[in-house]
Order: sequence, then structure tokens, then C-alpha cells
Amino acid sequence: MTEFCSDIQVEPLPGTAKKESVYVLFEWPGGWSRDVLDGDTFGPELTAQLKIKLKGMAGLQLIRRPGRNGRQVGKMHRCYLVWAEQGVMELVLLTGPEKILDLDLTGPGRNGGGALDTPLVLVCTHAKRDTCCAVKGRPLAAELVADYPDMVWETSHTKGHRFAPSVMLMPWAYSFGRMNKEAAAQMIAAAAKGKYFYPVNRGRGIFGPRGQVAELAVARSLIDAGEDLSYGQLTATDGGEVSHTDGRRWRVALEEREVEGVVSSCGDAPKKGQAIVATGVEPVAE
Repeated sequence: MTEFCSDIQVEPLPGTAKKESVYVLFEWPGGWSRDVLDGDTFGPELTAQLKIKLKGMAGLQLIRRPGRNGRQVGKMHRCYLVWAEQGVMELVLLTGPEKILDLDLTGPGRNGGGALDTPLVLVCTHAKRDTCCAVKGRPLAAELVADYPDMVWETSHTKGHRFAPSVMLMPWAYSFGRMNKEAAAQMIAAAAKGKYFYPVNRGRGIFGPRGQVAELAVARSLIDAGEDLSYGQLTATDGGEVSHTDGRRWRVALEEREVEGVVSSCGDAPKKGQAIVATGVEPVAE
């Protein structure tokens, strides 16, 4: 039996989300090369221009509808613009990838797009990046799109194929790993109301790894205490400070630990990795 890198589950999920706060989610049903900005997807000239446009400004995710219909290229391409810090997502229609160069990514409301209330669920199916994403991501995307046709997309590399099926939730830029259909259905139901979903949560990409771990630790303590938590209510720093929009604050003790046997990609040899772990959550007195 073939063993995939995501079968080796030795790492904790918190702190492993892709770090980014602004996203361009561009519908591109055609082939995705190993790195969508390596020149093989859009050609060297346009790729070079896109790299300049996006550097330090936004992350690019290519998306397509699951199944054979998702491979069809239309005249217009949907392009979702996400400002995760504000929890804002807009939709614009573009005639081609070169039109990404004309977008104003400095903030919402500057590209004539309509704001969206429905969250998007992006399932990584980027086979050329790693086999796991095809073997585990595509079946999950196909199952979910049947029940949530307006929310579910396949997407290019989301970082962390060793956590496949790997899923991103927009507009808040949370990443999830080792997701199954049951957990995804619960996450989607919560997301439709803006409610926080803790299980298999890897963290929010607007924070660094330490901030992701700290935020998740506080979120778990609040949810375990019976609180009703929504996305956007918590803010975290890499120093382990977490604050709530209601004014409460916490200090999370963080510790780096070695993890043995990490397999980064299918076919790689196991190696030693590093994980950040929350060892305590203390409220900060006002």
C-alpha cells in the first residue's frame, strides 16, 4: 500500500497556516504548473509582471470548480479579492490573467466588485505540487461541492500538503488540515454564520506561526468554556498576546519543540521538524 506524506501525522496542526493577509483568487481551469508563478502556467513574461505586481501585496491562488466542468475555460474568469484582516471579499470578472495587473489591491472597494457575504471553501488539489493533494483533496472537493455548490472550489498550493486534505476558509484566511467531509460540513455550517470552528484548525494566515498558535489556544479555552466565538473577534501577536474585541486580553505561553519523523512531501525521507506549542493561557488583568 502506498504511504503518503499526509499519512504521517506527527505534527500538531496549530501554527502551520499559510501567512498572507490579501489574496487574489483567480479562476484558471487550465493546467497548474508545480508553482503557479514559475512561468509554466502563464508564460515567462506575464509571470514576471505578476510577481512584481503581487510581491509584498497579495498572494495568488488559482481556483476552479471541482469535476470535469471545472476544467472548461470561459470568456470571463471569476476573480475573488480577499482582505482577510477586515474579513472582506469582493468578486470581479476578468477577461484573462493579464487583467490582474490592473487591480488595485490596496484595499476593498477600489475595483468595482461587489462585496460577498457567502464564505468560500478552497480545497487544495494541486497534484503537480504533491500527490496527496490529488489523492485526498479531489475526492473531498467533489463530495462537498455537491452539497455546497456556491462555496466550494479546488485551489492551487495552500502550503502544508503533508496535512492533506488541506482547506482554506475565506474571507478570514483560516487554514485547516486532515479535513474530512463530516468536519468540513460542520465548519461550513459554522462559517455561514461567521462562527469559529476549532477542530483541525491550523490557524489564521494574517498572524505568524506563534500568533496562530496563541490565537487558537485562546479560542479553544473560550469555546471549551461555552462561549460563542465568531471569526474576527481575536487578534494575536507573535509574542503570545491575544486580545478580544470586547477588551479582554490573554498571555499565552509558547514553547518550541522538536518533532521527529516529519515527511514534508511524498517521497521525501523523514526528518526532524519544529513545532510551536501553547503551554498555558493566562488572562491579563485590566
